[in-house]
Order: sequence, then structure tokens, then C-alpha cells
Amino acid sequence: MMLKKFYKFIILPYTIFLLYLMFFGMGRMQYDDNIVRIKPIVSTIWFIQETINWLDIIRIVLGNVVMFVPFGFLGWVFPQLKNLKSLIITFVSTIVIIEALQYFSRLGVFDVDDVILNTFGVFLGFLIRNFLERRFKSYIK
Repeated sequence: MMLKKFYKFIILPYTIFLLYLMFFGMGRMQYDDNIVRIKPIVSTIWFIQETINWLDIIRIVLGNVVMFVPFGFLGWVFPQLKNLKSLIITFVSTIVIIEALQYFSRLGVFDVDDVILNTFGVFLGFLIRNFLERRFKSYIK
């Protein structure tokens, strides 16, 4: 019970914080041009090859997965998102809109790899939520 209540309390501020990071955080400045990266995996491989600092690689690539794991638990707040198909369709629709807003505002890049990595994070969160619900049923319900 405590875990669900905590999640319901923290997910909105967490979402706002994540949106801040996606548009203004980590030293972002407005780009001169609108940038689109639509070849899956290519931009991530290019980023890894061009980045000298491994810490940056881990922070960006893993961050794009890990930061979205909490959204795999959205079924606790929105019962219609308890099944994987509904969750993924809703999330991908939302993240594509956010990526488009980054593109049009030039406060980021529309990057298909971000959509893929973020969605993988949600999928991992979904798996973790299911595991927790099965393993610790009496603590979560």
C-alpha cells in the first residue's frame, strides 16, 4: 500500500522535473536549426564514437533508459495502462509529441533513438512493476 501511495505522490513532480531536463536542463541552449535524427541506432552509435568521455556516454545512453523506468508503473495511477500494449501505445504517442516539441522549439532534437531508449525504459519499468506485484503482493495492494 505504501509503495503505490508514494508513487502516486511522486510521479507528477518527477514528470515535471524530467520535462525540465528534456527542454532546459544540462546546459541546453536553443539550436540554430531544427534537427531530426530518424535513422534508428545510427545517432547513438555516432554519439558513442564521437564522445571521448565514457561517463557522458553512460549518462546519456543509460539515462535515456533509466529515467523512464518509473513510467512503467503508470498502471498504478491509471488502471487503463495496466496492460503493456496500452502503456506502450500511450507512452510512444506522448514521447513523440515531446520530441516534436523539442524539434519545433529547437530546445532539443527529434531523435528516434530517444523514443526507442525511453520506451525500453518504460518496458523495463513495466516488468519491474509486474515482478513487485507478484513477489510482494501484500505490500503493494
